[in-house]
Amino acid sequence: MNTKKTAKRVTSVSYDEVFLKYLADPATASAYLKISMEDEDPRIFLTALARVAKANGGVAMLAKKTGLNRENLYRTLSPKGNPKLESIDAMLRSLGMRLSVELISKPKRRRTAA
Repeated sequence: MNTKKTAKRVTSVSYDEVFLKYLADPATASAYLKISMEDEDPRIFLTALARVAKANGGVAMLAKKTGLNRENLYRTLSPKGNPKLESIDAMLRSLGMRLSVELISKPKRRRTAA
């Protein structure tokens, strides 16, 4: 009779896999996209939108929901993509979100010495 205990094998999970699970939650995905829009580099938002799409069924599912061409969506969501506003709007609406505009606070003017 073998009395040795075998150690449980611990498997690792990729960061992307865990992150995508979080992005499947609409509130988390919305906050993530909102923060990504604050970056001056538009590629950051496109990458974030691609991740949210992947977490919610992938680009093929997004294409079905929006009626947009799947190949064009892949190109649009690439770092070199240059999407039309109507395409972004369609993608966000299919994910249950919409674009909005906020007023940013004006920085306080510093008084200069006279």
